[in-house]
Amino acid sequence: MLELKNISKYYNLGTVNEMCLFNNFNLSVNEGEFVSVVGSNGSGKTSMLNIICGSIDIDGGNILIKDKNITKMKEFERNKVIGRVYQNPAMGTCPNMTILENMSIADNKGKVFGLGRGTNKERINYYKEQLKLLNLGLEDKLNIKVGSLSGGQRQAMALLMATMTPINFLILDEHTAALDPKTADLIMELTDKVVKEKKLTTIMVTHNLRYAIEYGNRLIMMHQGNAILDKSADEKTKTKIEDILKMFNQISIECGN
Repeated sequence: MLELKNISKYYNLGTVNEMCLFNNFNLSVNEGEFVSVVGSNGSGKTSMLNIICGSIDIDGGNILIKDKNITKMKEFERNKVIGRVYQNPAMGTCPNMTILENMSIADNKGKVFGLGRGTNKERINYYKEQLKLLNLGLEDKLNIKVGSLSGGQRQAMALLMATMTPINFLILDEHTAALDPKTADLIMELTDKVVKEKKLTTIMVTHNLRYAIEYGNRLIMMHQGNAILDKSADEKTKTKIEDILKMFNQISIECGN
């Protein structure tokens, strides 16, 4: 469903600080897969997500979704079929707008806006039903500004908003990293529920090895722009945190750390 073909990406091209992150990198993600991606800082995890979403350009190769080449497609165009939840809860919501207004924005993603009202009153009951699924009581706080909510509540809203409209892909960019452990667990349970109920193809970058092991049906480890580990189905199920830590330690020794 998603293909990264012979991707090349350089930073500071043509300068003394030139660095090649990806050199003919290839990755295929099948429809319905939930891929957990781990790796050390600078391994290429977030850059890979940015390349998929169109946040950064590539220097070579092609990106395909359902056999359609989207390499030249702008980020805002890709957003019509890709939902993304960021590490910072503030990036997925509008803090100075109410919950109702945020829901309305998400509901109209990809649509042409005219001069009518920004909020359709006929959709309010639908928004309440969607918010009720979060079990956070937000359905009774539609007129509260999102900026007054806790980080966990905002991240739950960001997840809901990213998946309100039909999408091909859900991208999770360390979306629990800024939360306390209890709230992070809640968001992961909610994430798993949303992914399964909506049958979303998902890529999740995380530094939490427990989440990488427990959630999803495929596990990838990145290092220096390459996928050095790729386990699916039964292989992933048999993988333990200790196995991943052993690989991290081996990489650290090889890099002289």
